[in-house]
Amino acid sequence: MGLLAGSASFTRFTVEGELPDNTWDFIAEQVTKHSFKDIDDTLDELSIGWVSVGDMFDSRFAYGSYAAGDYVVLSLRVDERKVSGAVLKKFATKEEARIKEEKELRRLSRTVRLEIKERIKTELMRKSPPVPAVYDFCWNVQKGTVLFFSNGRKPLALLEELFKETFGLSLVMQVPWNSALQLLDEKTVAKLDSLQPASLL
Repeated sequence: MGLLAGSASFTRFTVEGELPDNTWDFIAEQVTKHSFKDIDDTLDELSIGWVSVGDMFDSRFAYGSYAAGDYVVLSLRVDERKVSGAVLKKFATKEEARIKEEKELRRLSRTVRLEIKERIKTELMRKSPPVPAVYDFCWNVQKGTVLFFSNGRKPLALLEELFKETFGLSLVMQVPWNSALQLLDEKTVAKLDSLQPASLL
């Protein structure tokens, strides 16, 4: 579930690094530069980029639609074209058998088998439409905090990589300990070091 859903799961981050003085011009330039590029009419296996949180097909962000007060609100779109290993093996083996019969060979060389596998993979990729996935993202620029509406390891890794590439800043995942360090006063924070694990049974 995403940002606009009634309920949602999210991962919290803080942002490390400094934005330039022309913050919003910089953000606008970088978001556009790293917006999502469609791969429907290509043979590319993967495309990752930013789209509008309200429309996964809007990668032009008309009227700065990602900016809301102190927030940048976007969606991370990932389109991936996959060919199942089992399907690839099936069609490659079938093609090997056809060639061996046609040329009356007992076996094919490793080079020929690799060429067959690559050719079959390309043919299958051409027939396989990329599967899209969209993950919402909310960045409070002033406070340097981010909410990312996924807990999956792969989406989290993709977000950290794209965020770094787009803005030149790093994301640090916030675990309860880090959140406590930010929310509590110095005296209470000092007590955290003396905490010990306890059994609840």
